Amino acid sequence: MDILLSESDIYHVWYTLLKFVHVLAAVVAVGSNITYGVWLVRGSRDPKMLSFALRGVKLLDDRMANPSYGILLVTGILMVLIGGISIATSWLIVALILYVAVVLLGLLGYTPALKRQIQLLKTKGAASAEYKAASQRGTVIGVVLGVFVVLIIFLMVFKPIFWS
Repeated sequence: MDILLSESDIYHVWYTLLKFVHVLAAVVAVGSNITYGVWLVRGSRDPKMLSFALRGVKLLDDRMANPSYGILLVTGILMVLIGGISIATSWLIVALILYVAVVLLGLLGYTPALKRQIQLLKTKGAASAEYKAASQRGTVIGVVLGVFVVLIIFLMVFKPIFWS
């Protein structure tokens, strides 16, 4: 008994596999990000644990969340190519703009703020005005990033049409 897959079946299998990897990467990326607030609140309640919490957030960000966001971009582009979705689709354009904003804000804002927090905690302490300012900056950037990511998820799930 020979089992032959049509070209359409092969595309469907690849698309489904890409979608699985895409969704898994989204779970890892967003799931990691969601834990940052818990880590930071727990760390701020116990000054002895604050350094551990900040370094834990940095580790998750560097090794789990950020690579997963990269995988999201690659798998998303491949799904557009294989799935025949136009790159000019309004919800996709808006999502890609938000994605670029997330990447830039993360690389140029959140990551340096987190590094600065870790450095200031070590050199000045958690009670210093400099550390508190860096912590506040990291929190604000983190909230903005969270809102952007939720908007991207909304666009991916609901695919609203903004213009035609």
